[in-house]
Amino acid sequence: MDRTRQLRLAKDVMDREWADPGLDLGAVAGRAGYSRYHFVRVFKAAYGETPGQYLTHRRIERAEEYLRGADLTVTEICHLVGFSSLGTFSAKFKARTGLTPSEYREKHVGRGAALIPGCYAMLWAGGFRRRDEQESNSGEAP
Repeated sequence: MDRTRQLRLAKDVMDREWADPGLDLGAVAGRAGYSRYHFVRVFKAAYGETPGQYLTHRRIERAEEYLRGADLTVTEICHLVGFSSLGTFSAKFKARTGLTPSEYREKHVGRGAALIPGCYAMLWAGGFRRRDEQESNSGEAP
């Protein structure tokens, strides 16, 4: 397999699994057939940013969509897009957009359709498990 195809496969993994907080460099590099450190060098040479930077940008883009269109708290959005720390999320968001998540929402809400209720956005994004899944995982009868 050629290098370009390997890198595209890895980038596709990040594009599909961007919300998974457990998505790690080793797994993505392995899918592309590279060691972790060689993958970082090759990815940066091809795309101009490291895999971590690319994944962060994807997550921030999704957060922007949620802030504009969903009635969710900043903390809920932080976790939905794959960040485990609200402080890290807010700092990276501000570095990328120039605004805090709350400032971004204030600036952009009201320019389009009404906000999607948070429960629908969470369900669509996989933030809620279905009741039958919860019961089967807990081992309890309904």
